[in-house]
Parts: sequence; C-alpha cells; structure tokens
Amino acid sequence: MNKFMDWLQNVLMPPLAKAGNNKYLVSIRNGLVLTLPAVISGSIFLIVANIPIPAWTNFMKPYMDAMGVAVNGSFGIISLLAAIGIGYELAKALELDAINGAGLSTMAFIVASFNSKYTLDTANFASSGLFTAIVCSFISVLILNLFVKKNWVIKLPNGVPAAVSQSFVSLIPGFLVLLLFWGLRVPLHFDINLFVQSIFHPLLFAMNSLPGIMFYTLLVSVLWVAGIHGDMTLEGISDPIFLQFLTANGIAYAHHQAIPYLISSGFSSLFVNVGGTGATIMLVFWMLSSKSKAYRELGKVAFPGALFEINEPVIFGFPIVMNPITLIPFIVIPQILTVLTYILMSVHLVRPAVMMVPWTMPPIIGPLMATGWDWRAGVWSAIELVIAGAIYYPFFKVAEKQMVAQEASEA
Repeated sequence: MNKFMDWLQNVLMPPLAKAGNNKYLVSIRNGLVLTLPAVISGSIFLIVANIPIPAWTNFMKPYMDAMGVAVNGSFGIISLLAAIGIGYELAKALELDAINGAGLSTMAFIVASFNSKYTLDTANFASSGLFTAIVCSFISVLILNLFVKKNWVIKLPNGVPAAVSQSFVSLIPGFLVLLLFWGLRVPLHFDINLFVQSIFHPLLFAMNSLPGIMFYTLLVSVLWVAGIHGDMTLEGISDPIFLQFLTANGIAYAHHQAIPYLISSGFSSLFVNVGGTGATIMLVFWMLSSKSKAYRELGKVAFPGALFEINEPVIFGFPIVMNPITLIPFIVIPQILTVLTYILMSVHLVRPAVMMVPWTMPPIIGPLMATGWDWRAGVWSAIELVIAGAIYYPFFKVAEKQMVAQEASEA
C-alpha cells in the first residue's frame, strides 16, 4: 500500500495536476460557465412543462410550442455562448483584452457555421458546434496573442479612450481571423464544423460507453485520493462532452423523441457522486453516531454540506486523502454506481438526464428533476445511498476503532 501511495503521489499525480492547471483547459472550463445560466434556465422551462400530473399535462398542451421557444433559445445557443466565454477566458489568461478575444472568437465561429449555400446554419449554435466553438476560440485568440506580442498592431495616441484604442489593436488580427475562416469556408468549401466533429467523434463515442465513463470515474476518484480536486481537474475535458450530450437529450425530450445519450451532465454529479464524490454522505451518516467524539463532531460539521454534494470537510477532515482504510470504498463505490446506473438506463428502467440541475442538488431530488420527474430515478438514488452505506460501514468501523483507541491514549 505504501508503494502504491508513493507511485500515486510521485508518478501519476504530477502530470495530471499539471494538465488540470493548463491555461487552455482552464479557459474551456471557465468559459463554459457562461452557458450554465442558459442551460439551467431552459431546463426550468422543461421541468415546468413536463410535470407528470395528468391535469397539468393537459393544461400545458396548448402552450408546448410556446415553451419550446425558451428551450430552443437556451439549449439552442450553447455553442455560441461557449465561443464567447472561452474566447474571453483564454484572452484573459494570456493577458490580452478579454472582450477582443471574445469578439474575434465569436466572429470566427459564426463564419464557420455558414453552410455550402452561404446561409448561416444556426443548428451549429446548439450542442453539435461545441467543439467547433472551442477550436475557433483557440485559433482566434492565439492569432490575437501573436500580433499583440509581436507588436504588429495599430496603436492610437494616449488621449484616445481605452475602448477605442483596444478595438484598433484587434483590427489587424481580426481581419486575418476573418480572412482565414472565410477562405476555408467559402473559396475552399471546407466544412470546418464537420471536420472538427470527425476529429472528436472517437472521444465522444468513448465517453458515452461504459468503459469510457468507468475510466473517467476512476481518474476522478484517484485524483481526490491524492488530494487533487478530481472533478475540477477533468472538467476542461469532460464538460464539453457531457454538455453536448445533455443538450441533445434535452432537445429530444422536449420534442418527445428517444433520448440519444445515456451519459451526460448529471450522470456523474447526481447518480455517481451521490452526496459528494465517492458518495461520502454515507460516511458522514455513520460518523453522526460514532463512538469517537472526533468523528461525531466532524459528522455534525460535514452533514449539512454533504446534503448538497459538498464533501471537502470529509475528504480532508476524515481524511479520505492518502488514507489506505478509506481508499478502497472511495474508489470502488463510484465504479459500482457507474455500472449499475448505466445498466438501468440502457434497459430503460431509469431515464437518462435530460435537464441541467445544479450539482449541489441533494440526493433523490437532483436525479428526480434531472430526468424530467422520472420517479424511478429518485428511488434508484435512495438505493444508491443504501449501497454506499453498506460498503462504507466495515471500513468506517476499522477507522473508528483506531480513532477511539487514539482518543483513549490521549485522555
């Protein structure tokens, strides 16, 4: 076990931690935050329109098309919002004018979204254009960065207002960005969106598979064991994929079509990380009645946060980090919940997530809302708590015995 811990800390963690702090991945993670108000707001309309009460359903039937405007106006523009947000965040990370970065990224993405008939294809503004938005943002901001760092820009006198001066700084790189994307899309008839999708298709396929989501879940757990925020570290890679899946699910659900993806935003945060990553809410539950005074006090402090998926007090206070006793259940429980949830969704016993709800929603309630009021999701979430509690119990009793002995010796 000591050798494994040493390998974890000295070999595996450094590159993963470095990747998690990469400015490009961080810009994706932070830039996608701009899409959350739209997706959550659109999800509220979906939740309200699809409350599973016959009287309410009949009442809402004449208004479904009107409610669909809000869904399409939110879910349908996440890639456009992503281009704005990622361009802004990357420019800020490179110490450029953030608004200029957002503007050039948006322009590039819109030009890339024209079809072969030179008509703007707004379908690309939805989830299908998410990776195109990322690529356009990176290219646009890197061109801006090159010109600014090389001082190949138009500079106005000091007396000119800063907003006007900055707009002229981006004039030459902006023209080059426009020329580049226009040249690819119009004279060369190169479908940028289709090309980007073909590149990322294997990654999308893998993340919608059971082995792919199991590997992702394992990485998250292992990072946490080493003291690194696993979910946040991998968000730059996983969020564009899960968000694309969720918006596709939400649009399909709004149009009463088959749900295309089993895995999406909410699969990990609500069904796997029930009560926090590693389902640690049940570890907190056992602490509340512990023979150890230290564990009882920690349980009281940690329980309110655990109800809302916040488990840092447990991970660093119990601790989970670098603790051989809790390492096994903390890694094994998410794997079990991942496999069982995937199976239940694949055989249509639980509906996949179709709506964005905040990851801080409590167990049972969060899965119930995310699946469009599928009562089976709430029942399954309750069963998950029982499974996690049963697995944690023997490991907790071992840790408790050691803590009680330590407290007795100190007394």
